[in-house]
Amino acid sequence: MTTPRRPPALITARILLSEYRKGHFPMAEARNDEDVYWLDPEWRGILPLNDFQTPKRLARTMRSSKFSVTVDTVFEMVISQCAATGHLRTNTWINQLIERSYINLFGQGHAHSVEVWDGKELVGGLYGVSIGGAFFGESMFSRRTDASKIALVHLAARLRAGRYKLLDSQFITEHLKQFGAIEIARDHYKALLATALKTDADFYVLGGTGAVLAAGAVLQPTTQTS
Repeated sequence: MTTPRRPPALITARILLSEYRKGHFPMAEARNDEDVYWLDPEWRGILPLNDFQTPKRLARTMRSSKFSVTVDTVFEMVISQCAATGHLRTNTWINQLIERSYINLFGQGHAHSVEVWDGKELVGGLYGVSIGGAFFGESMFSRRTDASKIALVHLAARLRAGRYKLLDSQFITEHLKQFGAIEIARDHYKALLATALKTDADFYVLGGTGAVLAAGAVLQPTTQTS
């Protein structure tokens, strides 16, 4: 009799980084799923950093906002919020295996979070993986209007300043299209990825853990549109 395969307790950093370098990323079927499957989509979503667009309405909101932004201060809280379900989302692809594995990856310096604060309250954010000059956006959440969008604008500005070459969004959504997201074929994506992986980039060029930026502080480097 064949013994069923036991789900891993952790996807190691070595495996995660190796798969990302190949252009693969993991997802779970549901929050209570014990394992993951790996995707290598025929069409891939990216946000071109040299043509990143900040909608004018969002820019006005950011300039007048009281929100502040940090990076890598509460990674575990960010991924937990991205995985949370509620009345607007009854399921999630982030299971506990993914959560544990990316917390471990963060501890080794390969994953990052961008956090948006209203005073001392975490109201939005995102997290992803960084290898060379490639950043692989994983998920975002919002507990206030525009909070996740503010996190994305800050991420793009940070990546541009840090000489990153690729911001991978995995898939295209209406939410991302307003920032200039496009879909490219797998071969094109992997060519861009190969170049980005050879790039020496700096995620902390705008400040590391402990640095606090106003919501509108990074608008100058971004392209604004209607």
